[in-house]
Amino acid sequence: MPEEHSHTTMAADELQAIIQRCQILEEADFKGEDFNLFLVAGQKCLEGGYAAQLLEVIQNEKNKVIIKNMGWNLISPLVRCIFMYKEEDDKREHCLRILDQLAQLCNPKELFLGLLEQIEQTSGEQVCQTVLLLLQPLQTVLLKLQNKKAYSVGLSLAMIMNQLTPLPVPYTKQQIQEDKLGLCRCCNAVVDFAKPFVNEVVKNTEKSSECNDMELKEELVKFCMKSLKYPLLAAQLEQLEGIEEHPFRHFATEIIDILWNVGELIPLMFIHHKGKSPHWEDQEFADMERKDSADSLACLSYLMFVQHLGVECFPVVFSPSYLLLCNMTHIEVLLKRTEESILSKGLDLFESCLLRMEDNSLLHHYLELRDFINVPQDLVKIMTLCPMEHMRKKSLNILQLFIDKFDTEGKYTLFRCLLKTSNHAGVEGYIIKNIKDQIHLALTKEYDNIWFTGHHLISLLDLVLSLPEGAETDLLQNSDRVMASLNLLRYLVIKDCESDNQTGVWTTLGKIEQNFLKPLRVGLNMSKAHYEAEIKNKKENRKEAHSSNTVCSVTVGGEKMLPMTSGMQLQVLHSALFTFDLIESVLARVEELIEVKTKAVMDENS
Repeated sequence: MPEEHSHTTMAADELQAIIQRCQILEEADFKGEDFNLFLVAGQKCLEGGYAAQLLEVIQNEKNKVIIKNMGWNLISPLVRCIFMYKEEDDKREHCLRILDQLAQLCNPKELFLGLLEQIEQTSGEQVCQTVLLLLQPLQTVLLKLQNKKAYSVGLSLAMIMNQLTPLPVPYTKQQIQEDKLGLCRCCNAVVDFAKPFVNEVVKNTEKSSECNDMELKEELVKFCMKSLKYPLLAAQLEQLEGIEEHPFRHFATEIIDILWNVGELIPLMFIHHKGKSPHWEDQEFADMERKDSADSLACLSYLMFVQHLGVECFPVVFSPSYLLLCNMTHIEVLLKRTEESILSKGLDLFESCLLRMEDNSLLHHYLELRDFINVPQDLVKIMTLCPMEHMRKKSLNILQLFIDKFDTEGKYTLFRCLLKTSNHAGVEGYIIKNIKDQIHLALTKEYDNIWFTGHHLISLLDLVLSLPEGAETDLLQNSDRVMASLNLLRYLVIKDCESDNQTGVWTTLGKIEQNFLKPLRVGLNMSKAHYEAEIKNKKENRKEAHSSNTVCSVTVGGEKMLPMTSGMQLQVLHSALFTFDLIESVLARVEELIEVKTKAVMDENS
């Protein structure tokens, strides 16, 4: 213990010696050796528990010039010591006061670089702690800077956000409440850090119609764009019971306030229509910047139209269809993602835009725009490929909502497009059911509907009443589509008399029989024969094996499924036969109806 005490006493003595030596020197005469000696002595004092003595040295008016030039060197050991001591420790309090004094006394430029370097060097669990600790001194220093303030503010915000970005975003209520790494607190502290610079831009704008702080304004907008991409794009932003002030909702509100205050909120909402983006010589960097910007703008739209943050600032003069048009680019960006937190934002934004509209009010011309074709195709991918059932169901509901909003020609065009592009029997079956509903409306309403009757409908029926590969079509895989097509044909034959022939189905009956009914009958016979032979074969093999526990592996889509016993295999085969029987019963009913109606007409004519 005495030895340790002598070491720390030595450290204090060393510091005092270098201070006395430098006190008699002019500022211009300080040498590199003096800086090193000051750093070593100061570091020893901090690590030896002599922070109080170091604080006295720093507060001494006689040492003002020394601290101004050399103090910034102490940032790194000072931060280490602050984290070393416990909250209630007096030594920690002394260290915090030293940090505050350095912010007041040091050369702003040198200290600015020292603070940034410290933030840059931190990683992992200490990132948020370090940022929270250094934000106040960093803000103090930046407010003192005269030259390159905008650049320095931008550099600080970019550095902080780059350090935060690798951290996982708390998503569940428990994670948000725990805020294990301090990200929630840190984000809101960074916004407070930026406020004086926002106020500066606002003040200068009020003085002059032309903003003199264009550079500072741009840096603040960049910070907001980065914040929208991370953490807000991945964050859970719904109101949570038991959390009085949701930290990410608060952060989002503050970001929108900054954009509004600097006059960029509304321009950003419409930026994608201008096609305005900075020119970069490096194409890879340009693509990355464009993607980041697209993610940020999509998040901004979500905040405004789904969470209603800042919506009071948005002009109320736009029609619901125009708002949908503005948001389709953002919706497409979000629906292309696979992360639940982001994908759900895309579905919510799409749903929100559609719910503002009346049914049948969306003009078919919109389908000439790329986004209006791509987005329903993205919905189909979610419906068929997303592993989360609630997402699949929601995307199906939104697809129906989208269909309902179009005028009749729009519905017709959309059906054609989805039948050609979905490549999924379940989706095709769903679209065919929608076509049947539209035909029913056309036949029961008084006004003419040219798109779901007559020659337009016949053109659509050519797509619907056909088998992708004729008699060779896999009827089990395409059973949803086949059943929907048969039900549609049955409806047409029952509902549309041959004498009226409003739908045109009776005119094209020969073609339907040739392209659909005959190949379907042949395909059914082939499929049933194949599966019956398989069942017979399995039963014989089962007898030979003297056991029902024989297993085999089944491969689906290149991935091995769980092994199946021979009993399970037989169950699957019988289930397939049941599907074929179901198709056959509806096919027989359709053929019977056609025969009865055709015979009745022939009898009338004779």
